Amino acid sequence: MKLASLSAGDVSAVIQMAWEDRTAFETIQERVGLSESDVIRLMRQQLTQSSFRMWRMRMRGRVTKHRALRNPDMKFEDRGVADHRRANC
Repeated sequence: MKLASLSAGDVSAVIQMAWEDRTAFETIQERVGLSESDVIRLMRQQLTQSSFRMWRMRMRGRVTKHRALRNPDMKFEDRGVADHRRANC
């Protein structure tokens, strides 16, 4: 799915999932079809410059945003968390 074809509700859902620590970029790609670089591009377009910088600083090095980097002892499944956030628009 391309950025231009996203509804306002989809954009809102992606932004919410991107801010969440436990929702991996892989989950966002499964739900909406946007890669990590697409999410970064969307966040750059939709957020103010200072909010985007804050988000990037927060995401840098955060192992929970990538399933492959997670410790196997982590006891949560982000696919279920992101399920209810699908936009109605």
